[in-house]
Amino acid sequence: MPCPDHSRERGVTLIEMVIVIAITAIIAGAVAVFISRPVEGYADAARRAEMTDIADTALRRITRDLRTALSNSIRTATVSGVAYLEYLQSSGGGRYRTEHDNGGGGNILDFTIADPDGFDVIGPMPTLAAGDSIVIYNLVASGTTANAYVGDNRAAVDVAASTATTIALAAATKFPFPSPGRRFQVVQSAVTYACNPATGELRRYWGYGIVDPQPTPPAIGSNALLATGVTACSFTYVTSGAAQRMGVVMLSLKIQQGLESIQLFQQVHVTNVP
Repeated sequence: MPCPDHSRERGVTLIEMVIVIAITAIIAGAVAVFISRPVEGYADAARRAEMTDIADTALRRITRDLRTALSNSIRTATVSGVAYLEYLQSSGGGRYRTEHDNGGGGNILDFTIADPDGFDVIGPMPTLAAGDSIVIYNLVASGTTANAYVGDNRAAVDVAASTATTIALAAATKFPFPSPGRRFQVVQSAVTYACNPATGELRRYWGYGIVDPQPTPPAIGSNALLATGVTACSFTYVTSGAAQRMGVVMLSLKIQQGLESIQLFQQVHVTNVP
């Protein structure tokens, strides 16, 4: 008898399935060879860009902060593998009156006594805020004379009693030395950068008291995480010139992710003219 049409239909054999799978695997492997390298290159470039951005942002922040440092207030230390960089943050300054006007008026700053009533400002008045201090002729960041950390040339500002032309001091103060340029600086607070390769962190501390010797780290105040993945860092400060009026802060920061690392180095020039 004749066979019906459906008797001639048949399915896919196991051999055909194996052949299709093998061909597909070969094609996929060939495609993967051409795609994997660009994908890996993109991932590597993205990782390096991220590490560079972390280090560059941190160094730029430190550089920007150091531009506001009080003259001769930068000090560094390394304790138990942690690198510390501290400075006194200044918000501005001006010139103080040393002589009376033609009519015998004007509030001068007297360096022979503990001046009880502050002084007149010659020129623009700097912005003052609660907690600010006046520093005159800061020469060193160590020792007991002309050192704002010790406080012999630093006096708290009485903001409420100050006027548009006069800065009032919270207590009578006798500053040790007059400034040759008759300059004063307004100090807000101390700031510390602490780099700890053991924890991989770079932190910024602020809002703590101005103390001597250098706190490592500051026990109170606020702090914020600036960078992670830190495996090495260093802060170096050197001065030059007969009067040590020029300073250079050398910053080195190494960031690592996985088996790759990048290291950035930056120098910050600071002026130490008090």
